[in-house]
Formats: sequence, C-alpha cells, structure tokens
Amino acid sequence: MSDQMPEGSPFAVDLEIAIAAAREAGARVAEHACDGVKRLTKTHEATTDEAVTIADREAQAIVVATLRKHFPTDGIIGEESEDGSAITADINDPAGRNWVIDPIDGTNNFIAGLGNYAVCIGLLVDGEPVVGVVFDVSRDRLYAGAKGSAVMVNGEPIDLCCEDVSKASVLMMTSNLLDRHGKAPGWATTFLSQTDLKVRILGTAALEATMVAAGTAQAAITVNGKLWDAVAPCALVLANGGRVTDFVGNDVFPYDVTDYRGAKVPFLAATTQALPVILEHMRRNP
Repeated sequence: MSDQMPEGSPFAVDLEIAIAAAREAGARVAEHACDGVKRLTKTHEATTDEAVTIADREAQAIVVATLRKHFPTDGIIGEESEDGSAITADINDPAGRNWVIDPIDGTNNFIAGLGNYAVCIGLLVDGEPVVGVVFDVSRDRLYAGAKGSAVMVNGEPIDLCCEDVSKASVLMMTSNLLDRHGKAPGWATTFLSQTDLKVRILGTAALEATMVAAGTAQAAITVNGKLWDAVAPCALVLANGGRVTDFVGNDVFPYDVTDYRGAKVPFLAATTQALPVILEHMRRNP
C-alpha cells in the first residue's frame, strides 16, 4: 500500500521523512518480533520494572539517524537512549522544532506477542503538534498527517467520527488508570461498569488516541502517558479537527518542553461532540 500524502501542507517534507523513518524502524521491530523478544528494564526509571527491549533502542537509533541527517539543528526527545541509561532530551530551542519519538509504544504487548504496538514520530513547533506518524507495525497500517493536510492511513484519507455520542460510541482507555495516589479515579470505574459506551483498551496510548483520528473511537483517555505517547497521535487528532485537553478541559498544547525529562502528560483526545460529554462524566465522578 502507498503512503503517498496529498500536497498542500507546509510540513509535507517533514512528514515524508518521518514516514520513511517509521517504515524503516518498523521493519527492524518486525524482525525482532519474528526472532523472539527479550525483556529488559530501564535503568533510568524510579522503578526498575518498566519494560524495554533491544528493538526499542535499535528502532529509536534508526529514527534519530534519519532525523539528524535531514534536520541537524532540530531538537529530539525520545523515550530511549542507546544504552538505556536515560531518555533522549536534546532540546536546542524549546520554542522551536522538536521531534518526539516513541520507538515502540506498547512494549509489553510487543514482548508478549500481542499485536498492539506502534512506532511513533511527532513534530512539535512552538510546542504545537504539527506532524504525526503512528505505524501499527503488526497490521502494516501507517497513520500519517500534518497540520494543513489530510490524515491518511496507508495513503487513504480518514476522518473523525461526526456523529453524536450514543451507545454505539467507542471510548478508548489505557490499561494503567491509577492516579498519582495509586487509586483509580471514580470516572474510570464508572466507565468500566456501564454499557452506554463501548469501552476498549489496547495497551498502547498512541494507537488508542489514533483511533479517534481514524474515526473508530469518539474519545481516548490516557492517565499516565508521557510526551512521546501523545505528540504523534495528537497531531493526527488535531489535524483532523479533534481536541486534546487535560481532564478539566484545558488544552494540552502548546506544551513547554523546557527541561522535559519524562513528566507524565495526562490527556483526553476526542471529537468535538464527545469532548463535553466525557468531561462532564469525569467532573461528576472524580
């Protein structure tokens, strides 16, 4: 299938290069999936049980090398580093161009042999997501879009859902719903215990939010995501006319990346019809 994007966006070249990088990194990830995956742990996390693999590091190295070749002065923020001792946070100008990379979003799925994992590449300009590529590797579905252009999957245009929220509406939620106190908020338990919305959990925040951009879901809630989980899929949601807010309705972007070192970025990605419905439910069930 073709990844060719329509003309018209001022970020067309950026998007083309990000697509190529995601395809190459995804091919490396797929090789590891075929050969078997060894679970490692991140040495730079406060808790040492967060999973990583050699595939994560190799995939990020491929993406970084491509971006460095074409955009040598751009900043890069990535979930991994070559030796796993830190994240990548090469931020030359927080108000300029900064690429944000998650080489494998859904690493635990990848290790377990589940199909839900993705290579994610996003571009922030002045803190706003303007380019997004989310490559669903196991399904060979590459979602791509930029500010000022259509959002596509494998070269075919996709749109947000334009319907009102109903019992047929899909709500995505990440598997880790615990807040900073180690408790599930009231809205999470009530969403899970009701049948008015179709709640689905994929185990990858990026693919879940991308389902909003693709018109599959009306909303996606991420509680414990990081910047690299958010930028690429949120660029797609925003480019397609959706909204990305925190849990009280404030816009998440522009995001100040000054001194970013892995802080959590909770976000709600939604259609304009679903946003007030979901926010009101969260407000009433704190």
